[in-house]
This record gives sequence, C-alpha cells and structure tokens, in this order.
Amino acid sequence: MACKFRAGRATEGTHPVNKKLTAALSGGAALVLALTGCSSEDDGSKETDDWAKKVCDQVKPQVNKIQQANTSINEASQQKKSPEEVKKTDSAAFQDISESYKSLATAVDDAGEPPVDKGSKLQTDAVKELNGLSRQYGELKKTVDKMNTKDQAKFASGLKELATKLGQLGQSGDESLQKLQSGDLGKAMAKQEGCKRPSPGSTTDA
Repeated sequence: MACKFRAGRATEGTHPVNKKLTAALSGGAALVLALTGCSSEDDGSKETDDWAKKVCDQVKPQVNKIQQANTSINEASQQKKSPEEVKKTDSAAFQDISESYKSLATAVDDAGEPPVDKGSKLQTDAVKELNGLSRQYGELKKTVDKMNTKDQAKFASGLKELATKLGQLGQSGDESLQKLQSGDLGKAMAKQEGCKRPSPGSTTDA
C-alpha cells in the first residue's frame, strides 16, 4: 500500500521519509506487475502458449520477491527503525529488486523469439528494458550503501532524494513490457498461472 506523504524538511526524521520511499517503491513495483495484468482469453496457438509458459514460470517467484522487498521497506517505516536498520533494509530490498528484474530479463531472453509478428523486436526491447530496470535499482542500492547514518538530518535528506529518484523510476516508460503483453502473447500469458496477478496478501511461492 502506498503511503501518502506531505513534503517536509530533512529534519523530520527517517520514519516519515521512509514512508515516502515506500510510496515511491510501490510505483516502481507496478512495472513488473504489468506482466501479470493481462485479461484472459482462451485462444492463441500452441506456440505462443509454450513461449508464454517459459516466461511465466519464472515471473511468479520474481514478483513475489519484489513484493517482499516492498513489504520490508514498508515495515521498516512503520516500526520506526534506527537509521542503520533502515539503511540495511533498504539496501537489501533494492538488491532483491535488481536481481528480480535481471532474472525476468533472462527468462524473456531464454524463452527465445516469440512466435508473433515482430517477435524478435518485442523480445529484444523487453530484455533491454528489464535489464535497464535491474541496473537502475542496483544504482539505488549503491546510493543507499553510501548514505551516512550518523547524522540523522543528512540521512533523512538522503532518503528524500532517494524517494524522488525512485518516484521518477516508477514513472519511467514500460512501453516494451506493455507491448510484450499485448495481442496474442498477452492472451497466452494471461492463461499461465505464473502470470496471473497475485493476491494482495500473497508474498511467498505457493
């Protein structure tokens, strides 16, 4: 759940600022959930179904991992953790998200060219987009790792800057993922268990 946050000063402490980070992360996590929002229709070829299964078998665990990362940041903000604990939690969360996007890129790449019109471009663009997201979340982790927890005001200011970057990332283009889940591919992916949108309370593998 995204927490609404009124912009404030750097001296407000890490608790409300990390709630802003949670809200921004929720926006970013929506990118991968684009892969799980298809409407199901019972048509399409066996070839597209087979391709979709290869990808979707890998989607669910990665979506769960991203949800768990989101939850950990949310819990850190609600429990008023120390700056050191917040830093550790956020760093680990960004690492997990980065790895998840990398794994999704690998899944799409390993599945081969989708058996649809312009399938090669769809695949190449989606892999590039997912790898790009992985790199960007990796950079966010590096930013967190460099943050100074000794000065709470500076740390809170750093979290605000991080939330801004994360918010921008959440609003970045996901056109390639949207195209990947359109048309026959989208219909095929919608039928796969791994690409069905997880329930709000589901954060672990079935």
